[in-house]
Amino acid sequence: MTGIGAFLDVEQQRAWIQGEVPLADVTERLDQPEQRLKYLARYEKLQRMPQARAVLDLIGRYGRDFIPIPRRTERYWWSVSCLPATPGKALIRINASWMELFAIHADGAELRGKFLVHLSDFTIDRSPHRESVDQDFLERSVAGAEDVSMFFPHGADIFGIRIRRARSIGKFLQSTRVRQAIRVFNLTHMNRGRNAYQASHCPSLADHMVGES
Repeated sequence: MTGIGAFLDVEQQRAWIQGEVPLADVTERLDQPEQRLKYLARYEKLQRMPQARAVLDLIGRYGRDFIPIPRRTERYWWSVSCLPATPGKALIRINASWMELFAIHADGAELRGKFLVHLSDFTIDRSPHRESVDQDFLERSVAGAEDVSMFFPHGADIFGIRIRRARSIGKFLQSTRVRQAIRVFNLTHMNRGRNAYQASHCPSLADHMVGES
């Protein structure tokens, strides 16, 4: 198997999506001192930014709630980049396979989150049609309707959601429907094979995602 099906069978993955059972992760993480040192300066730069506390809190929640067995799958099935050099000037970016899953950008002194999910999980009829997006649900899922906007990346059944302000991002992540949708999308891509962004993985950021900070 090329994906995390090597660790979790279909029933375990389905149960995790529904939040029915916790998954048993390993206790020991991959030892990667050279990789940690490589991105330490960027991590320290992020720590000095005014948004740092909110960023670290959000990625801690994301790692705990939206990445299956994060210790066992770290770097090779998912990765987190710190101040990546790619266009967009993100503060952090989480990837799996060839897909961006979640990114956080500075928005003045505040934050802006960007999520990629399956479009069919956010339509009123579960169809992959743009005109069926459940706008009312999206607006109810954040602190203020003006905090959420959407975009449509290239690809079948792909949907992009932008959310302004840490408070609204946090509220969005509390929704059961959102949690299941993000888990489904993340599993889809973690099951497509090894992560293509291993080289940009920042272990210091990953500490917060696997509960070691």
